[in-house]
Amino acid sequence: MIQIDLTGQVAVVTGGSSGIGLATAELFLRAGASVAICGRDTDRLASAEAALRKQFPQAQLLAARCNVLDADEVTQFANDVQQRFGRTDMLVNNAGQGRVSTFADTSDEAWREELDLKYFSVIRPTRAFLPMLTQAAQQGNGSIVCVNSLLALQPEPHMVATSSARAGVQNLIKSLAVEFAPQGIRVNSILIGLVESGQWRRRYQTQAQPGQSWEDWTRELARKKNIPLGRLGLPEEAAQALFYLATPLSSYTTGSHIDVSGGVARHV
Repeated sequence: MIQIDLTGQVAVVTGGSSGIGLATAELFLRAGASVAICGRDTDRLASAEAALRKQFPQAQLLAARCNVLDADEVTQFANDVQQRFGRTDMLVNNAGQGRVSTFADTSDEAWREELDLKYFSVIRPTRAFLPMLTQAAQQGNGSIVCVNSLLALQPEPHMVATSSARAGVQNLIKSLAVEFAPQGIRVNSILIGLVESGQWRRRYQTQAQPGQSWEDWTRELARKKNIPLGRLGLPEEAAQALFYLATPLSSYTTGSHIDVSGGVARHV
């Protein structure tokens, strides 16, 4: 992996207490950046903080409980980062999960919940950290990267609400990239397919056959989902794409995305 020194820079990762978010925080810390993570689950956040501090004893790390759908909590999180580190150079918007539903069984309330989560998990952190990102851009690097899904370009009928919301978010990201470019802020995304997560682990526990291992179950899942690489992705693999897009390694890239789906994408 290409080495880059991020000493003096600050990365913020929402949904940073597990999975892709936690793996991304590790990469930033390894590169010397100060890192702020947030999450809704207090216990999981504390566990993530302890693991990061054990791995990086000298790390400049802030872990704060924050629901990204609560405007006041997001504002407070941004204020905490400002007081602790004085700046934000890179923002990773990583929150949300998929909703399995068809048009026929998706209620109005479910539609509202899905649209609210997908849009405002990007809108609120972006709005709160934008002043600091603008200042960082004047000094050489200000970037926003969003974790989105391949559903944005390749919808699935059994995930109609999530697919629709993901497509809208991808449009939003493109719009923000154009609007923020004159300020020097880059905005990009990754489009993930099936990546190992707590959600998939829970499905394994309820759906696996007696005695069926996680490895065998996920291989079978990959076969059913026609994943050319024959497996689920790892959080670390998605994190590496986020790291690239957030840092000056991708200094001439904005309004774009990286496909992290194991070859599932059918579009050219």
